[in-house]
Amino acid sequence: MHEFSEIEDALESIELGAPQVHLNLALFPLIGHGVREPDYLLLDEALERKLARVTETSEAGRVPELAFENSSAEKILLVDGDELVGAKQNRIVNLSILVGAGQKVVIPVSCVEQGRWAYRSRDFAPAKRALFAKARAKNSAQVSRTLYQSGLRTSDQREIWKDVAAKATLFQSASDTGAMGDIYQSRKSELAAYAAAFRAEPRQRGAVVAIDGKVAGLELFDSAATFSKYLAKLVDSYALDAIETNRGKPLCPPEAAARDFIESLKKAAAKPFAALGEGEDVRLTGDGVTGGALAAGGRVVHLAGHALA
Repeated sequence: MHEFSEIEDALESIELGAPQVHLNLALFPLIGHGVREPDYLLLDEALERKLARVTETSEAGRVPELAFENSSAEKILLVDGDELVGAKQNRIVNLSILVGAGQKVVIPVSCVEQGRWAYRSRDFAPAKRALFAKARAKNSAQVSRTLYQSGLRTSDQREIWKDVAAKATLFQSASDTGAMGDIYQSRKSELAAYAAAFRAEPRQRGAVVAIDGKVAGLELFDSAATFSKYLAKLVDSYALDAIETNRGKPLCPPEAAARDFIESLKKAAAKPFAALGEGEDVRLTGDGVTGGALAAGGRVVHLAGHALA
């Protein structure tokens, strides 16, 4: 049952562009109409400009929560999967959150560095990367389950540690603390080649992403400017999965597969919950798909949809 029509409206407002392909990774651009400038900053730029702080919630700290303080006069958007490094251990954000000017929020997070629980710094810094796509899809589904069951936005922490450890083993990535960042660093040159192959097109607000000729997910923002800033992080998160199965040949699904995936998200049940910051958290559950969105100001600010394995 649909309880939130803005998701369908957002997906119907975009056009599918010709795919960009590098080896086994393909992105179909999602092109919007008109130009909308974002009325928020992204997490990475806010932290770099010292307009916000992320810290442990206390001296002792708690693995599933961090304290976020927006000291600026602008809203700040945290995108689900964003990684933060420092403090007692590296974490990723569990879902997208829009924090109003001057606001403080306790944000739900998950650990991606199992072997450390000791301060390296008091404040977190932006890692400029996200949880890799397969794990992000599973985490999105888990956050939806806990929201439905208990109203909480928690992950299955053991499952995330398991996914990170499996990826590290596959890539033979050494890490003293089991940090996801070390996996990304171990494949830096390959990831750079993937990233260099993709560009944001005019008015592009998102993309349908495919690996090995099969659609894996969709990302959509309310602004082309936001997507352009996020594109490199998006490509990295999918490329880390694509490297596993790359056989050196270009692979891209037919356009119909991308359109079918968009339709499956339109048909998915969409249930809104009051957001931790501004707007509403919307969780998507459907046939072969899962996802989440943040809606505020009468529009979908960010939407991430994932194909279930």
